[in-house]
This record gives sequence, structure tokens and C-alpha cells, in this order.
Amino acid sequence: MIFVFKCFSYLPLWLAHGVGAALGWLVFMLSPTYRSRFLSNSKQAGYTFSAVKGAIASSGRMVAELPKLWMSTVGKLQGRAEAQFTWRGKEHIEAAYATGKGVIFLTPHLGSFEMIGQAWGQDFGKAHGNFTVLFRPARKAWMAELVANSRNRPGLATVPTNLSGVRQMIKALRKGEAVGLLPDQVPPDGMGLWTPFFGKNAYTMTLAARLSAQTGATVLVGFGERLSFGRGYVLHIFELKQALSENLETAVQQMNAEMEALILSCPTQFLWGYGRYKEPRKEAAKDTQGGAE
Repeated sequence: MIFVFKCFSYLPLWLAHGVGAALGWLVFMLSPTYRSRFLSNSKQAGYTFSAVKGAIASSGRMVAELPKLWMSTVGKLQGRAEAQFTWRGKEHIEAAYATGKGVIFLTPHLGSFEMIGQAWGQDFGKAHGNFTVLFRPARKAWMAELVANSRNRPGLATVPTNLSGVRQMIKALRKGEAVGLLPDQVPPDGMGLWTPFFGKNAYTMTLAARLSAQTGATVLVGFGERLSFGRGYVLHIFELKQALSENLETAVQQMNAEMEALILSCPTQFLWGYGRYKEPRKEAAKDTQGGAE
């Protein structure tokens, strides 16, 4: 499988995205579970199928671009016309670092969140330290090794999804560094609250709000927009519409509202097939209990 990944990493981005689009539709047609979840989640957000059907191909493009992102340095990607990236809102990152209290970046399962992490590490890592993200190792050994090697690169660091990882994130923030989270990812039992997401209760992580309250770090939101025809990416960065509340439940609701706004701005690049409303897993609760406390 690693050989297959290497082969895909040599494809020009436009071709990888083309293959990925076809694979996305193939999975949609062959998997009743995925198709049902995609249709249900997008309908919950108020969309008709015709309005978001582009997200089917987009999900395949996300998978197909991973070999290139994981097995090439961002510097090399940036040097190729088919994989350029540009920032919009970069000044918000610079202003957040200037406070000296660290940066908490939140992005949903929207666009290329892998690209935005690698680009952040490349452009800000040398001056401000690593961009640290939570990482749950893959169950298969070959995949775990591949992903670990791809994400642990200059300017980018990964920490485990347990209490040890949370402590490392707190340490990074207190050094004035940045951390990244996907707040629409269902956390383990005991690490979240049931809060409305597009009008339906979803188990939502409290970690981002706790980290913000404990460290005083600046919270930013955004996403990596995937451009058509393999032209690269636009990395959008925004400030919060308002500061997170000191009340934990209210702060979590605010985060969901921020993620909804981002998704609504680019619905054809959201992973509508993700199990956002599933029950939290219980087997990992022992390792993660306590959050940022």
C-alpha cells in the first residue's frame, strides 16, 4: 500500500483530483450507509441534494490528494504550479502570535484541513514554533507509520488524543505556539457536551473552550479551500465573531455556530458523510477524561 501511495504522490494535482472525484462518486453509489448519512446530514443543514452534490467528488479529492501532501514537503508543493497555496487573513495569525499567549485554530471537516496544517507549519513554524495537532493513530500498522511520518515534519507536530496530548497542547500554548483542532469531530465520551449543530444535538468537544479559558490564547477559525482543476488552495483565516463565553456550554454553542458559518460559505467541500451525530466512543474515555483541566 505504501508503494501505491508513492505512485499517487507523483500524479499532478489536477489528475489526482480527477481520479478522486470519480472515486468519491463510486463510494457514494456503492455504500448505502455513507449515502444515507450524506443525504441526512445535508438535509439537516437545509440543503437539497442538487445544492451539495459537488461535495461527493470533493470528498474523493480529499483522499486522492493525501499521498501528495503526505509524501512531499509543502515547500516542494509550493514550488509546483499545480499545488500553490495562498493565505487570506494571514494578518490575523500574525496578530494572534503577537499577543504571546498562543493561537488556537479551529477548522471543520471542510476543504483540505491537511494542507492548512502543513502550510501553517511551513510559514510560521520557524519563527513561532510548531503547529501542534491531535492525532489518533490508524489501527493498521503500515498506515499508522505512514501518517505519523507525514505529519511529523518541520513546523508541524502531532500529539496523542489522550490526557498526555492535551497537556502537550497546553504547554505549546503557554510557549506562545499554535495548536489546531477539528471541533466538529466527535470526541470520546466525557470530553464533550450535547449541543445543537444545524439544529440537531451533536456531541461536541469542550477541549477548545477549555484551552482558551485556561491559557488566554487567541482563537481563530478558517478552512483550506480546494481550487478547481488542481490549481491549489486558498487558506482562509477569520477571527471569531465574538469572544468565547466564560460559560462552557455557551462557548461550545458558539464554536458550533462558527463552524456552521464556515460550512455554509463552502458547502460543496464539507464532508457531509461524516458521522457528526453519532454516539461518542466509550473505550477511550479513560485516557482522555479531564480535558484541559
